[in-house]
Amino acid sequence: MVKSAVLGYPRIGVGRAMKKNFSWIGQNGLLITHQVIENYWNGKATAEELQEVAKNVRKERWQTIQKAGVDIIPSGDFTLYDHLLDHSFNFGVIPERYVSQGMSPQDTYFAMGRGRQVKEKGIDVVASEMGKFFDSNYHIVKVDHEPKTAFKLNNNQWLSEYEEAKALGIETRPVLFGPITYLSLVRKSRDSPAEFEPLQLLDSLIPIYKEVLESLKKAGAQEVQIDEPILVLDKAEAYGDLFKKVYEALAPVAPKITITTAYGRVGKSIEFLKDLPIHALHLDLDREPKQLDEVLAALKPTKAGIELGVVSGRNIWKNDLKASKALAEKAVAELGADRVVVSTSSSLLHTPISLKVETKLTEQQKSWLSFAEEKCEEVAALAAALNGQESSLFEQNTKDIAARREFERTSDSAVRDRVAGITEEQLARKAPFPERRAAQKKHLNLPKFPTTTIGSFPQTKEIRLARSKFGKGEISQEEYEKAMEAEIRHACEFQEKVGLDLFVHGEPERNDMVQYFGEQLNGFIFTQLGWVQSYGSRYVRPPIVVSDVSRPAPMTVRWSAYAQSQTSKPMKGMLTGPVTILNWSFPRADVSKEIQSKQLALALRDEVVDLANAGIKAIQVDEPAIREGLPLRKADWDNYLRWAVDSFRLSTSGVENDIQVHSHFCYSDFGDIFPSIQRLDADVISIEASKADLKLLDVFKSYGYSNEIGPGVYDIHSPRVPGEQEIKDRIAAMVKVLPADLLVVNPDCGLKTRGWKETEESLANLVAAARWARETYA
Repeated sequence: MVKSAVLGYPRIGVGRAMKKNFSWIGQNGLLITHQVIENYWNGKATAEELQEVAKNVRKERWQTIQKAGVDIIPSGDFTLYDHLLDHSFNFGVIPERYVSQGMSPQDTYFAMGRGRQVKEKGIDVVASEMGKFFDSNYHIVKVDHEPKTAFKLNNNQWLSEYEEAKALGIETRPVLFGPITYLSLVRKSRDSPAEFEPLQLLDSLIPIYKEVLESLKKAGAQEVQIDEPILVLDKAEAYGDLFKKVYEALAPVAPKITITTAYGRVGKSIEFLKDLPIHALHLDLDREPKQLDEVLAALKPTKAGIELGVVSGRNIWKNDLKASKALAEKAVAELGADRVVVSTSSSLLHTPISLKVETKLTEQQKSWLSFAEEKCEEVAALAAALNGQESSLFEQNTKDIAARREFERTSDSAVRDRVAGITEEQLARKAPFPERRAAQKKHLNLPKFPTTTIGSFPQTKEIRLARSKFGKGEISQEEYEKAMEAEIRHACEFQEKVGLDLFVHGEPERNDMVQYFGEQLNGFIFTQLGWVQSYGSRYVRPPIVVSDVSRPAPMTVRWSAYAQSQTSKPMKGMLTGPVTILNWSFPRADVSKEIQSKQLALALRDEVVDLANAGIKAIQVDEPAIREGLPLRKADWDNYLRWAVDSFRLSTSGVENDIQVHSHFCYSDFGDIFPSIQRLDADVISIEASKADLKLLDVFKSYGYSNEIGPGVYDIHSPRVPGEQEIKDRIAAMVKVLPADLLVVNPDCGLKTRGWKETEESLANLVAAARWARETYA
């Protein structure tokens, strides 16, 4: 019999009721955790209350998946911050800088993720590095590992959550990162020898995995899910001996092992995977359906089963159940039903939780979509159909897919014609950088080591309240705009007071750096409660691209022009770039990403020109997701980088030489695509550096950089305030690698998530450090 499985589930419910109380039930009966976590950080909730909410959220998740009819339900995938951080903490990898602070275990855990500063207790510790998880917008916490790192089982989360579910009468499949993926994702300590890599710790980590898996087997677990997404990268093809060592050691003491390979294709790694002593191998057939035939041929002579990831864990489109069934029938014909499981392509943490709470989407729009709860139903229905019990869901699915295909055939011919007419001349500025820089200096008149911020200032409760009232019709547009103008004036006054050189308007009118633009562009739809985790307690509501994209009217000019009218200092216009808007939305499945990106680029090109015509002399087009969108296999890189870079250049090249174009990048490893970042030809780039302990400077040593650049001097995702000397030290390190006359001094990222008090203190120290640099490196 074919079974169904889900690899993981969102960690939050839809409702936001937890902002006001400790009731476990959010709006529409769904559970949430993020606000009680923030309440704990702010001293408004105890550790016991936090854990009680977490327990109830886990219960609701398991029951929801069970109710959908899924056979194999995950446990151990829940986290209060990040699941990679959980592994490090559970394995006893707690760097000394956290141990020495004398914090409680719960505070130590959160400090590792976000840093902690309590001056009255003498606590001041920076966060661990944060990075993107493969090609998703989910961020992982990368704890430092070094040659002397010792592992011990500090907390057996997998056993406790398995037993927690079992006590509810729910049998689950515990989920762990595989040891090879774990060691491939964590951070090499900056003080480690050059030749050291965390994978060298594998022999000392295997006993910890054996201890965990043996405990699960004794507790009655029949199967475990070991996530090894590292297998979809090129480098894994050289890891055959490592996989053989690990799984030959684990298999004798473990429940049946299913290895999952989300986010891409396994490629040549199937040559060693087929020989591992495992129960089953999972494939991501949403991303890479063509790999099925090769893997089936490799597994057929073995006893291993196959888990078919046919229901996407990454997008929100309804699954074509007939097409998925046909794919699965091929596997059943080759291996037999008992060796086949149908599942999600990855964890569902990348999707919103349920369509049932969306009341503002039209019935037509709902018929196109499937969120986490609906995807569980799809997986279960698909397995039932393969077992000869096709449900009414199949008939309705066929009608919905046909209706969506009919809608997709409609298009905006003006948009399509404009994309088809893009020329090479539209992809380049009118003059090379040195000539542009000379023209820009005359207008901007910035000092050496100019100071600026990345764009946003704190989104206070007053801002959010005004936005909420406007959305509900409780205040007029005029009242709302006056409230936003007051916030912009405050931002300008603050920047004058603290002494920044290149101003921003603070973005008080923006709910999100992608959603804000999507709401003003044709071609997008939006959810009410479609929250998706980005990192920690930070959730976003990605827009959904449903048709051709165009700009019906200017989007930001009114606010930037008003801000410029409030100061004699130059003001940056702030935009989100086309690649980032696309990567941080749910894109169409019927049109290539290249076409969608260029449609966005043309819309943004018009906005950039309008900003310049309104007197804005510096315009920032952020592309933090350009590295995130890079395909996981190098063979696929060139095509992506070509259209991604072209999209940025298309959006920014319609202005005169005296307009200074900025871009911003964060939380990715940019070393392998730095030549493409250079090809963007932005006049100034700002790039996250301090949270990664300035390791990006090694990239500059290798490649150099000829335009202006602002490596971030302090981490904004932590509440701690950096000292003036700390920032001076970072500037000094930068000057050793980069020309002083090209350096810009700025934070790592925008300040939206921070409070005003810490922002004021941090930027005062930044400005003081920049003034020191002007004197020191005159």
